[in-house]
Amino acid sequence: MKVTKPGKQRKRLYQAPHHERHKQFSSPLSPGLRASHNTRSVPVRKGDTVQITRGDFRDFEGKVLRVDRGNYRITVEGVTRERVDGTSVPIPVHPSKVVITGLNLDDEWRKKALQRRGAGKEAEKEAKPPEEKGTKAPQRRREGRKVKEERRAAAEPGGEKLGKEG
Repeated sequence: MKVTKPGKQRKRLYQAPHHERHKQFSSPLSPGLRASHNTRSVPVRKGDTVQITRGDFRDFEGKVLRVDRGNYRITVEGVTRERVDGTSVPIPVHPSKVVITGLNLDDEWRKKALQRRGAGKEAEKEAKPPEEKGTKAPQRRREGRKVKEERRAAAEPGGEKLGKEG
């Protein structure tokens, strides 16, 4: 059963185990990758190339250096700021604010998972032929009680209402 209360949703988000947090790291694929892999989004991993879509570093592209499942953030190469003492500190970015432009396919399991997801989408497209506009059967409108009684009365021999007189 799904939870609809916002407080309970936040509680589940913050108390989620790490294997469930992995799904929360999904980011959309760029249009080129979306067409080639036939899937819309994939969880971000270390080594992927991403483009930031929101904030001060918008349109910045770099490799993912670190995935922090505890704080729901990723660290992108080159996204840093200077501290007062001169050291540079990486700025964490939420995975929903990036687009994956390059996938790290060193892992065989990830390759197979992408193939499975893409194959399922292709099978769906082949099984369902595209519908032409205007070919749907028109839906009948619901009729009120009076309209139904009038139709019944007209259909009966004699054309008179039976039952209640009013």
